[in-house]
Amino acid sequence: MNTGQPHTAHCFCGAVEFTVSGEPVAMGYCHCESCRRWSGGPVNAFTLWPPEAVRVTRGAEHIGSYAKTPNSLRHWCTRCGGHLFTEHPAMGLTDVYAALIPELGHAPGMHVHYAETVLPLRDSLPKFRDLPEAAGGSGARIAE
Repeated sequence: MNTGQPHTAHCFCGAVEFTVSGEPVAMGYCHCESCRRWSGGPVNAFTLWPPEAVRVTRGAEHIGSYAKTPNSLRHWCTRCGGHLFTEHPAMGLTDVYAALIPELGHAPGMHVHYAETVLPLRDSLPKFRDLPEAAGGSGARIAE
């Protein structure tokens, strides 16, 4: 894993660029229906950062956003539709999709919203029914 140094990420077409700096607060996989529908996949690999660690460096005028709920403000490029990041105001964190920063090296530590999974994974990581208590969830775990 290559943490600590700034990492540059961009949308699919490159019109929007941003950096993340420092180290992520957490990394893992989200299985909630919203993340599955947004990502177009059965699971979303996340990296969570303090909001001040995420800085748009180019193309801010091309960023669109949508909030299905107050818990997640999702951002994408209005030119190519490429996903960028999701702000989680209640948690005080920003999710940068792991696929956008491959040089970071995704080191997942948990599965969240595992009660909603459509792709059961057996990897010995903790599987939370919803979220850990520290993130506002029940902290309840589901067995593999």
